[in-house]
Amino acid sequence: MPLRTPAVVLPGRDRPAGSPVPVPEAPERDTSAAGAVGVPEVVGGAEVTHRPGSAGEHALQAEVGSTDRADRFYDDQLRDRLLPRMIEFVGRMEMAFVATSDAHGECDSSLRAGPPGFLHVLDPYTLAYPEYRGNGVYASLGNLVENPHVGILMVDFTESLIGLHVNGRARVMDDDAFRAAYPGGARDHAAGRRAERWVVVDVEEAYIHCRKHIPRMERVTQRRAWGTDDPARKGGDFFGARGTEPQVPRPARRRFPSTTHLGAGASRTLRRRPSGR
Repeated sequence: MPLRTPAVVLPGRDRPAGSPVPVPEAPERDTSAAGAVGVPEVVGGAEVTHRPGSAGEHALQAEVGSTDRADRFYDDQLRDRLLPRMIEFVGRMEMAFVATSDAHGECDSSLRAGPPGFLHVLDPYTLAYPEYRGNGVYASLGNLVENPHVGILMVDFTESLIGLHVNGRARVMDDDAFRAAYPGGARDHAAGRRAERWVVVDVEEAYIHCRKHIPRMERVTQRRAWGTDDPARKGGDFFGARGTEPQVPRPARRRFPSTTHLGAGASRTLRRRPSGR
């Protein structure tokens, strides 16, 4: 069954403690042509044109004059599912960068890695990856409990020099529940490793990350200590954090809203809050 745990408020963050945040169910997938770029759909009696992306994207595109170029990218490259070549790409990846945020927008990014095939494509609309025993913090999973949106970036540094973005909505399942829901979907690729949990992602966006700035790397022989608790093999206190103060006073600073770089009209639009807040 999907996991649900109370949200935890860390000390030092200026936000009130809250009750557990319910994770909304993924909406019904729109399989009509109205989801395509430039295809009008009727909303509230008015005909509007659907554009992928966020209001911030659209505001910046309008400000710098890249709307047409962005629409060509959306139309040519952005899909709501994994295409056959994307599925093949995912199947040979050995690592992925996972971006999450909590209900308040506090962000985190993390690395997931394993032998080729550790990322499972269950069908063109569903991707899953295992969660093994780690440091016990559960930063990424904790965020997903509060906010199901997830962004995954996979990069081929050695062969194709290309990247793949997969964005969607995730749910966390324990191993037994996952294996029951997806018989044959869970494959343990390394001896002695069995997932504690799985992150199952309903794919909403899949698109290319261009190769222009991807460095070429060379594969070397490496022995991996999967599942070890040996501090030295895990990196130990590499950055010298142990023994230092967890928090120290910092100079007063003004926190600028993220939209101050936009024109006044766009900034006001994005910063507008619903009534009563």
